[in-house]
Amino acid sequence: MKKLVLKTAFVALSALFTLNANANTSAPVANKEYIQVKETPSAQKEVLEFFSFYCPHCYDFEFQYKIPSTIKAGLDKDVVFKQYHVDFLGRQSESLTRAWALAMALGVEDKVKTPLFEAAQQDSIKSMEDIRAIFLANGITAEQFDGGINSFAVSGLVNKQAQALKEFNVRGVPAFYVNEQYQLNLDGFSDSRSTSEFVQRYIDAVLFLVKK
Repeated sequence: MKKLVLKTAFVALSALFTLNANANTSAPVANKEYIQVKETPSAQKEVLEFFSFYCPHCYDFEFQYKIPSTIKAGLDKDVVFKQYHVDFLGRQSESLTRAWALAMALGVEDKVKTPLFEAAQQDSIKSMEDIRAIFLANGITAEQFDGGINSFAVSGLVNKQAQALKEFNVRGVPAFYVNEQYQLNLDGFSDSRSTSEFVQRYIDAVLFLVKK
């Protein structure tokens, strides 16, 4: 009986804490946590992340803090989540941008993202042949890679990434844009008291702006 009472009290306190935490969650502040870059939002609700396989902060966002995957999991079904690779960081960045376009075209982003990140972080990618070997080692056939890497569809996705990069004037990564209207401002979260608070505030801000 005593254990039952304690368990009931614990559940009640947990629920109360959750309610208080939600109640204390504040909306992100304009010109601090985010910046408006366009007057009108995109027709399709979306979250777009610009990243580089060479970027250590992008690596941490992806694997240590799991920010992209948590954001994606928190989006409604009608919201698109996209990741575009930038071509201005690292000596094989242009090849990696094309490789990422191929991954998007084949729908194999989840198969190659981790090994591409790890290889780039170790600076072990010296040519497109090294990238090809990574794709083949992770379930993509030689026919798929060789037939797709310079295809019209993949070249179109390369251009789409480059155009978006230019349109938003991206100068650093990771960079998140919401509905083509708002840009998250990393410096605006610098007053977080801990890494976990920063991560949660960042994720919450993105999800809030999607519905704004």
